[in-house]
Amino acid sequence: MLKLDIFGDLHGCFDEFMELFGKLGYHMENGRYVHPDGRKPAFVGDATDRGPKSVEILKFLFTLQDAGQLIYSPGNHCNKLYRYMLGNNVQQKHGLETTVAELGALSGKEREHIRKRYIRFYESLPLYEMLDDGKLIIAHAGIREDLIGRKDGSRLRTFALYGDITGETLSDGRPVRRDWAKHYKGKPFIVYGHTPVSECRFVNNTVNIDTGCVFGGKLSALRYPEKTVVSVPSRQPFQPEKFSDFT
Repeated sequence: MLKLDIFGDLHGCFDEFMELFGKLGYHMENGRYVHPDGRKPAFVGDATDRGPKSVEILKFLFTLQDAGQLIYSPGNHCNKLYRYMLGNNVQQKHGLETTVAELGALSGKEREHIRKRYIRFYESLPLYEMLDDGKLIIAHAGIREDLIGRKDGSRLRTFALYGDITGETLSDGRPVRRDWAKHYKGKPFIVYGHTPVSECRFVNNTVNIDTGCVFGGKLSALRYPEKTVVSVPSRQPFQPEKFSDFT
């Protein structure tokens, strides 16, 4: 039986992640992270930016990938960092600037190593993870029923990375997003993040597990197939305006 612990958006909160990782029962053994019950970690993406230790999280994820243990659905911040690493002209704001600053503090040799390693990391990722014989989907910002099963395409990529955006923006620059989960009627159970909520939000066979750790909320992980939540408090300043309140 597939047993996962699916982590919400990390955003550079490495200390909180390691606290939760240990709380869930993981430990290092012979160069691999193991769990006494055979559980595996999984991630909804956006591991970097905004928080204080994005490079440490990247190194952790690289270790998982090298051990063949990585289950990761990339988010919009992952994509933006990838484009930055390629040398594209991307704006260093909305959190990317913190990761760039961390990289700038490294030696040139280590920075180049991480740049090349991240490109390889990102290019290996599917837009979303379909697991447990199709019963579970992990997608950063979610996925509509009609997109399930597709592997590529601009509509899928936009939805998986950014959610059901309208094209409009809020006063702080964040895009306006439709509440796609409210209308979801599909059979696969969808685990996603991207939009910070104060508590994990279960709606129509979906759950948003981004509880805004980088904004002072908490870091949460969903245990699958149990569908229970384990959390640890954030160590970051609380920014209540960053959380969405769905009605």
